[in-house]
Amino acid sequence: MKRKSQNTTSKVWPTLAICILLAVWQFVSGTGIVAKYLLPSPIDVIKAFVSEFPILMENAKVTLLEAFVGLGVGILVGFVIAVIMDRFDRLYQAFYPLIVLTQTIPTVAIAPLLVLWFGYEMLPKVILIVLTTFFPITVSLLNGFRAADKDTMNLMRSMGASKMQIFWYVKFPESLEQFFSSLRISASYAVIGAVISEWLGGYHGLGVYMTRVKKSFSFDKMFAVIFLISAISLLLMWGVDVLQKKCMPWKEKK
Repeated sequence: MKRKSQNTTSKVWPTLAICILLAVWQFVSGTGIVAKYLLPSPIDVIKAFVSEFPILMENAKVTLLEAFVGLGVGILVGFVIAVIMDRFDRLYQAFYPLIVLTQTIPTVAIAPLLVLWFGYEMLPKVILIVLTTFFPITVSLLNGFRAADKDTMNLMRSMGASKMQIFWYVKFPESLEQFFSSLRISASYAVIGAVISEWLGGYHGLGVYMTRVKKSFSFDKMFAVIFLISAISLLLMWGVDVLQKKCMPWKEKK
């Protein structure tokens, strides 16, 4: 009963904070403290979202397709790299600093080059998403593999288990929690990466839509698409939580 009360309280405070923020925002915009063309009120943003809903959904389909394809490839690339680097220590020492180095390059600087090299279709966007999503997956899996219980692995070796069996029954299950933690980050990165790549070139997508409404100074529509992107990212992270509960039922029992 006490735990249920704590859970309810933990949900009330964020909701209250959001309501206060929206009320202050409405007051500042509605009273003219900040001009409406610079800061549209929440009501104006809702009206813009409703009026532009069909167009937003049409562009969201393109962005989500790019995000899912890029995220899927990023997970696969990250998993393969983590397994290879865990298996061969020399490769880990040689290439881990290079993988870290790839994350110091701003995605905004890479995106124009990818557009120049691969055109305005989906390919450069998927490549950018892969570059931003594989790193958290790789690092978390590597940490999970290397944190696997040594005594359990030694016991399995003494019983004649192969390296593949040790990986499948010890290393992989113990790395799942770190994997899903990084997957939440990568899921949000995928949407953001898709939008950024669409800013710099494309025909459809939420990023292209944002560029068009920005040029027409329709900031109410700009805020509407920002909230939609945030909602999509939150839904994806919630989906990862659901998937984690399905894949790790023993954690829920604990």
